[in-house]
This record gives sequence, C-alpha cells and structure tokens, in this order.
Amino acid sequence: MASAPREFAKDAGASAGASFAKDAGALVDRPAFYALRSGGWRDLVTLLHPPYTAWHLSYVALGAAAAPHIYANRLAAALGAFFLAVGISAHALDELHGHPLGTKLTRSTLIALAIVAFAGAIGIGIAGIIVVSPLLAPLVLAGGLLVPAYNLELAGGRFHTDTWFALAWGAFPAFTGYFVNSLTIRPAGLLVAAACWLLSVAQRQLSTPVRRLRRNTTDVTGQQRLRDGSVIELTSAGLSSPLEGALKALWIALVLLAAGLVAVHP
Repeated sequence: MASAPREFAKDAGASAGASFAKDAGALVDRPAFYALRSGGWRDLVTLLHPPYTAWHLSYVALGAAAAPHIYANRLAAALGAFFLAVGISAHALDELHGHPLGTKLTRSTLIALAIVAFAGAIGIGIAGIIVVSPLLAPLVLAGGLLVPAYNLELAGGRFHTDTWFALAWGAFPAFTGYFVNSLTIRPAGLLVAAACWLLSVAQRQLSTPVRRLRRNTTDVTGQQRLRDGSVIELTSAGLSSPLEGALKALWIALVLLAAGLVAVHP
C-alpha cells in the first residue's frame, strides 16, 4: 500500500509534464524566447535580439562605472555606437546566414541595415577621436574589425568562436565604456572587462544548447530516473526552460546593476 501514493504521484507528474510540454510546445517552436511572430515591424524587433542587446550594452555602462568619473555625453555616444554595431549591424549579418530567427527581411534589407548601422557606429567613433581624444583610435579600429571578422566568419571562421564572442561582445564593450571616460588603463577597468568576458562565457554556455533545441532539434526522447524511483520525461520545453530562465534573469539583473552603478556614480 505504501507504493500507491508514489505511483499516483508519478502518474500525476507524468500527466502534468505532458500537459506542460503540450502547452509550451508553441514556445519551443519559436527560434528564440524573445522572437515575435514573423512579418512587418515585428521582424525588426526580433532582429535586435532585445534581451541580448540590452545585456551587452550594460557592459558598456559597467565599464564606465569603473572610471573615476562618468561623462554623460561619452557614455551616451558609446552606448549609441555599440547599439548600432552590435544591436543592428552584427545581428543583421547573422540573419543573412540562413535566417536563423525566421524573419521575412530580404537580403537587400539586411545588408542595408548592416552597412548603415556599421557606418553610423564608425562615424560616432571618429567623432570621439576628434572631440574627445586621438587615444580612442585603436578602439574604433578594433570595433571596425571585430564586427565583420566575427559575423562574416572571416579567415575561415577563426574569429567565430565562443572565445572571440566573449572578447568581442563582453570584454571589449566593457573596456571601451571604461576607457572613453578615463582615457587611461588602470586595474579597475581591466577587472570589469574580465568580469564581463566571463559573463559572456556563461551566456554562451546557456544560450548555445537553447538555440540547438529551438532551431535544430526535431525530437527529444528519454527519461530522467531519480533515486526515489520517480521518472521525469525529457521534453524540449523541460530542457530549455531552466536555461532560458537563467538567461532572462541575468539580462535583467545586469541592466539593473549597470543602471544602478551609473546612477550613483559621480
């Protein structure tokens, strides 16, 4: 008789799990948890990868917060440049490779978005060299090389790796946010850049299996058997949910952290 409640719980859990998987199926079918229904203006919003763009822009602000003083105009310009370079140009180039987000944006539209946004980002950088300091030139040059090298998979894809992702979209934005406000290199800026590099490594470890589940997986089968004898049916929804839950919490936390540190900074 002792096993009856457990068997009932197992049956109820299996039923609930099946119901959840059925209800969540439509979510897993989307190419990303933030992807909108394809077509029209929604494609432009999806193309921005809003959570990830906000995530990487927060690195710029975190870097600025490590500087002795924040210059509002410099921070705004750096945020604008990275929004154009990463949020629009890099993501438009990504979408050129087989439309992984499932948008209906044409090839010519994506190329135009990539070029115009990239030119705008470089233009902001050149203005910074003229108005703020020539010391910004290496950063502008580095940014001008990183976007095409990573997103166009130049040099046989040598730059399109997790390591380069963390350097290009984690450490580099943070260091740039720091340097444009300090114009010098000190341990604080390097430490924040290193932290953002590691955060990007963590992001990649979470997002890669989720992308694989959403975009490349046709079926998930199997069971997870626990020590108490209960069984959890493996589903794409069940596997992706904790990973995406962590990604959602992290991007919001980083944006709030960056905003808070900038708000209290002199």
